[in-house]
Amino acid sequence: MVNATTIEAGVRCLCKDGFVGDGFAKGAGCIKACIKEGQEAYGKECDGPKHSHKKLVILAGVLAPIFILVSLFLFLCILKRPVKPGSFQLDQARYNSTLLFRKGCRTRLFSYRELDEATRAFEDSQMLVNDKNGTIHAGILSDGSHIAVQKVQCETERDLIDVLSRIELISSVVHRNLARLVGCCIESGSTLLVVYEYPANGTLEKHLQYSKGQKFVLDWYKRLRIATEIASILAYMQYEIAPPIFHHGLKLSDYVFLDVDFSVKISGLALLSSGCGDGHNNYENDVYDFGLLLLEIISGNKYTNMPTVALEKIKSGKLEEIVDPSLSYHEQPITRREQIEIVADIATRCLLFGADAKIGMIDVAKELVHIAKEGNKKGPEFEETFSNSSLLQMISMSPDSIHVP
Repeated sequence: MVNATTIEAGVRCLCKDGFVGDGFAKGAGCIKACIKEGQEAYGKECDGPKHSHKKLVILAGVLAPIFILVSLFLFLCILKRPVKPGSFQLDQARYNSTLLFRKGCRTRLFSYRELDEATRAFEDSQMLVNDKNGTIHAGILSDGSHIAVQKVQCETERDLIDVLSRIELISSVVHRNLARLVGCCIESGSTLLVVYEYPANGTLEKHLQYSKGQKFVLDWYKRLRIATEIASILAYMQYEIAPPIFHHGLKLSDYVFLDVDFSVKISGLALLSSGCGDGHNNYENDVYDFGLLLLEIISGNKYTNMPTVALEKIKSGKLEEIVDPSLSYHEQPITRREQIEIVADIATRCLLFGADAKIGMIDVAKELVHIAKEGNKKGPEFEETFSNSSLLQMISMSPDSIHVP
């Protein structure tokens, strides 16, 4: 780094270009000099920035392709990963399902906040039903309207499409014994909310329980009419609607709403195919469930071993032991007792032969309509109720004229 020039009396040392100093080993020596950011800089200050910049360029050149490769790998993993149950969010499908949703829910579109306030945040005290068809909570809207809100859990987009298709089908059915669908809500994560009109007299289950020790009693006349209307609407939905509509849960009297005249309004139909059977199992399940419901109507009770207990009593000729005490079985006229016995026989056949498809809902409905018409002694009111109903018209048709899917 030093240029040595010979002169008289000695040697003069000079630093090379780019270095400053006196050049002497025992003097200041030579240090690097440069211009950095518009100012003079010396020594290591000249080497640092250039070396550091070079390192950054090399590091960026190495890391950039690695980052791109890792990003592509993660993207492919996200696309190929299986969807976990419950991870589906309805909001993700909002754009694709908007038309289907509006087509399925032809009535009012509720906000989640409206229904949350109406049901007191879906508290347990408002719950009417909790089973495989979902939960149903009672509520009151801000305008005073009474509603029942069915929660249906959708785990996949297919579930959502399936539910919306069934809602569209159900909303197209206008029938006096089917609870009116008021609207829907899709703003609740992976849960679809279906809103029904909730009639003045609440659920059948409530009245069966209230009959015990109360002044008001759900008499046999009303119970027979209720049973007949339930069987008729189930038969109508199974044999007159295409594709057929099944309930898959009517063993619970909570699903049966009663209006001011104690006329039936069925709610809470199965909206998810994952909770339904296939083929003839659909028909058989509803027949068996209806048998359980008939036993509850007769006895006023629902308990897990009801079929076993009831069938044993009926078989041994002790039907009166399971009849609701509030009906005063032994004080009833013989025609009423015969009706109770015939209905108990129908319930037995539903339980024993429903699963084997040896008895269908159309058969059950025909028998009950016949019993209600022949055994009624209350005058024209009962007859008029049925003669004005499309149910009786359907049930009165000959078997050959009814299309069975």
